Amino acid sequence: MQPPYQGSTAPPPRKRRRVFLWVFLAVQILFLAWVIAGAASGSGTPDECRGLTGNDLEVCEDAGDVGTTIGVGLIIGLWVAVDFILALTYLIYRLASRRPRD
Repeated sequence: MQPPYQGSTAPPPRKRRRVFLWVFLAVQILFLAWVIAGAASGSGTPDECRGLTGNDLEVCEDAGDVGTTIGVGLIIGLWVAVDFILALTYLIYRLASRRPRD
C-alpha cells in the first residue's frame, strides 16, 4: 500500500481501468452462447424429414447433422478470427501507450 498524498508535486497514481478485459470477456460469452444455440438448433428431427421412413429418414437426419456441424465450425472459425484481431489490437495499443525508456 502506498503512503497517502503528502503535498508532493506528483498526484497519486490513478487506478487502471480494465475496459479491454471486460470487452474481451463479453465477446467470449457472446460467442459461447452462439455456439451453444447453434449446436442445440440441430437436435431433433428437421421439419423437412417428417414423413420420411427408413433409409430416407436416416439420410435426411444425417444431412441436417452435417449442416449443423458446418455451421458450428464456421462460428468457431469466426470466434478465433475475432480473438486474433482483438489480441492484435490490444498488442498495438500496449506498444503505442507504453512509457518511453529514459
